[in-house]
Amino acid sequence: MPIAAVAKESEVDVLIIGAGPAGVMCANALAMAGVNVRIIDQRPAKVAAGQADGIQPRTIEVLQSYGLAERLLREGNQMHMAAFYNPSPSGGIERTSRAPDVTAPSARYPFEVTLHQGAIEAIFLDSMSAHGVIVERPIVPTYIELSQSEEELKDPNAHPVILKHLDPSEREGDSEIVKAKFVVGADGAHSWVRKSLGISMDGEQTDYIWGVVDMVPDTDFPDIRCKCAVHSNNGSCMIIPREGDLVRLYIQLSDRDVVDPATGRVDKSKMGPEKLLAVAQKSFKPFEISTSGQIDWWTLYIIGQRVASKFSVRERVFIAGDACHTHSPKAGQGMNASMNDTHNLAWKLTHVLRGWSDLSLLQTYEFERRKYAQDLIDFDKKFSKLFSGKPRTQDNQDGVSHEEFLGAFQTFGLFTSGIGVHYEPSAITHNQHQSCASTLIVGERMVPHVFVRAADARPYDIQDLLPSDTRFKILVFVGDVANTTQAERVLRLAEEMGGQESFYRKFGHGNPSKVFDILSIASAKKQDVNYTDLPPLFRQHWSKVLLDDTDMYSRVGGGGYARYGIDQQHGAIVVVRPDGYVGIVAPFDHLKDVNTYFDSFMAQS
Repeated sequence: MPIAAVAKESEVDVLIIGAGPAGVMCANALAMAGVNVRIIDQRPAKVAAGQADGIQPRTIEVLQSYGLAERLLREGNQMHMAAFYNPSPSGGIERTSRAPDVTAPSARYPFEVTLHQGAIEAIFLDSMSAHGVIVERPIVPTYIELSQSEEELKDPNAHPVILKHLDPSEREGDSEIVKAKFVVGADGAHSWVRKSLGISMDGEQTDYIWGVVDMVPDTDFPDIRCKCAVHSNNGSCMIIPREGDLVRLYIQLSDRDVVDPATGRVDKSKMGPEKLLAVAQKSFKPFEISTSGQIDWWTLYIIGQRVASKFSVRERVFIAGDACHTHSPKAGQGMNASMNDTHNLAWKLTHVLRGWSDLSLLQTYEFERRKYAQDLIDFDKKFSKLFSGKPRTQDNQDGVSHEEFLGAFQTFGLFTSGIGVHYEPSAITHNQHQSCASTLIVGERMVPHVFVRAADARPYDIQDLLPSDTRFKILVFVGDVANTTQAERVLRLAEEMGGQESFYRKFGHGNPSKVFDILSIASAKKQDVNYTDLPPLFRQHWSKVLLDDTDMYSRVGGGGYARYGIDQQHGAIVVVRPDGYVGIVAPFDHLKDVNTYFDSFMAQS
């Protein structure tokens, strides 16, 4: 398609198309990193109500790493308990059990937070705005082209992506051509970017049809403020309590409720929020549920489970979020998966744009996130089938039993919480020395734990010292430095790590502390060690030395070495990636393997 002459041309490092959860997460992360970024969206305004609403424990940790969790926790509703209802022998439903909402023992925030998508996006929009980035809307992209020049594609400073867009409120002549180094398509399940690049979505659509309604209920149902899975002979329902007094109901529908027999397609005109509520009322008997207020939001959907055949084209155009994976919303994964896609991508783009890493680093985005998406679809197929299946009763012995459903709910807990996300070995994930930190799993997120600062005994969760600031965190578990022999080992390691052949100097780009943040964690007790005992490299600031000990009142802290499976005498090196995932662990005498790790993807100063 030839491009007509236009009035405006511009260049940008990263252009993001779509300002949903994946897009705003990406834009905010890049804006905080000082990247030249623009974000456009074809919607004239942000989401006002409804849509996605659940934030999982791992995603709360991620928001905390950007300094955004406090607002989420203040504005949102917390779900701590789940309740399960099944058919009663006397007709209607009865509660079968209650259980923790989250089955993830190491979760720092062992609960889900629910808040409507627009409010969640607003947290990012306000943060972006403070860094000078706003969503440009309504902007409709009309044409995208990727250069065929290998020279351009291999030059990280080139702008090989040409994108034409126009403001629908303006004349065609006022459209703009943008030349971008990278483009991120975060434009939803019907992604224009994905379709324009000919990327297929592989998978299938189920037969399960569900309605969703957000409202303030009038009810005598005792677990209305808990997450509830309701299996009734009339169909299944799910309750998700929301901010304030709002509640979301997911209501299973039959074909006759919503399918047009002539076309075989869902006809939204056959159903409305009042009819949805009427279906739910049958499933809730003997309990009453209605509303005297306005319906906040409602929709219908058929569960589809698909993954894009690829997540990038030549590591120059990427797709993220619903643009590359779709699944049912009842496990609360959509928005979380979407935001974690671009959390994974943003630091990699930043490193390449700064010249810190090779373009090859960007290949790990698809490698890591596409496998996760496939795992998510596999999980969702099992969970959707269990949730949408008929309950087991006296007359239906082939149905889903409560034990089967509860077992799946708990077994999948690590996955659904995000805590169990595991990235396979790659250029940025080396697990050859896993045994030296046996329970700090390489490829998984850094497990939270409270340590105390050596200088003043102030307790800190280690995650709060690992912000998403694009730096690799080098955690040196220095062992018992009160022991002379160990203190000498630590000194030798500092000399080796500070040498010209070490990764720290080799990839430090003239100021290693901008690329790497070193923290030291000693197993010695607060009465026995001074932070000044450590070599200067391992105490670059008084706040960077921690102890695996309790606070002054023995309320928190201690036991960190044991929790991570690290020898208290000899210690270990732990490299945490900028996204909070463990990249490599190694004993002191294998620093060369840490050097090799960084050699595989970083660019020399």
